[in-house]
Formats: sequence, structure tokens, C-alpha cells
Amino acid sequence: MPRPSTPHRHKHPPRGKLVLIIGPSGVGKSVILQQLRAQHPELVFPKSATTREKRKGEGNDLYRFLTEEEFDRSLEQGAFIEWARVHGGARYGTLKEEIIPAIEQGKTVVREVDVQGFQSIRMNPLFTGDRAPYRLVSVFILPEDRERLIKRIKDRAPMAEDELARRLASMDHELSLAPLCDIQVLNREGKLEETLRDVEEALSK
Repeated sequence: MPRPSTPHRHKHPPRGKLVLIIGPSGVGKSVILQQLRAQHPELVFPKSATTREKRKGEGNDLYRFLTEEEFDRSLEQGAFIEWARVHGGARYGTLKEEIIPAIEQGKTVVREVDVQGFQSIRMNPLFTGDRAPYRLVSVFILPEDRERLIKRIKDRAPMAEDELARRLASMDHELSLAPLCDIQVLNREGKLEETLRDVEEALSK
């Protein structure tokens, strides 16, 4: 007697995830991301959309440059996961098409965001709640020492006292959000390899 045929089942690719890298200015995020790009070609690093002018000699590898009209049109079409106007000037945003297709292909997407972007993404229904279709992991890079971080901010460029005060207030606000992140990684001076291992471990979760 012939066996009943079983319905063909399509195998879905494994779901990927979005990993947010957060931390105060001067904590070493850029160096960490630079190393991850060099050592992990399997990771996806999406471009930011921005309305700022392209700088001399700047390529298109980190940013997608949009006119104000193009940015407005993308907003109307619901194309952004999050966006913000920075210091009353240019607008920056995270486009869904830079993130979602890669996650659906089972890839890990790594995105550096400021705290405003982090708050927006973690509250987005794409990533939060029982029915959220996509997985989010947040990694906060902590400084080894607050005073050392302040020195690094001062050494980057000379600035007026009021600007320094604003930067420090912003830094303390950013540090206060560290407990909201899934994983906290301490970036010790001269211990980049250890920091990278901790971040790589976070990416694998």
C-alpha cells in the first residue's frame, strides 16, 4: 500500500539579529567597530542616512547622503527605524532596508547609535514586545575610569567651559543608561584585544 505523501516544508533561514553598540564619546567605539569590520566580514555594518553635506574626499561607505526632500519622502514612506536632528542641524537616520533584509537572511547587523537612537530602536515594535519579529541585542561600552574619559574628551579638541560642561552632562546621561543594555563591556586602557573578545562574545549570543 503506498505511503501517504507528506506536504513539502520550506526551510526558513535562521533569523539574524540587530546588535547596537552604545557608549559615551571617547570611550573607544570607533576603534572597536574598525577592528570588527576588519576581522569579521560576515557581519553587516549598515550605512546611516544623513542630510549633511559630503565632506571633501569622503566616500559612500559609511553614509547614504540624502537631500532634505529625499529624507522627507523617506519619512513619509515609513522607511526609517529611527531618525533625529543632531544639534539643530543635519538629520541622521537608520533605514529599514539597511537592516531588515540582512536580519531575514540570518545575518548579524552591527550598528553604532547614540542614546537617542538606542531609546528609539529599543521601543520600536519591530524589536520590542512578545510579538516583535526581530531580535535586538544592545551592548554598552563602559570606560575604565570616568576621569580618564574626561581627559580624553578634553584632549580631542580645545573647547570653551560651557561646551565642556555640556559634553560632561551628556556623558553622564549616557552612562546612566548603561543598565538598560543587555550587555556591558568594560574597555580597559591598553586591553583592546580583551575588549574585542568580550564584544565578539556578545555578538554570538
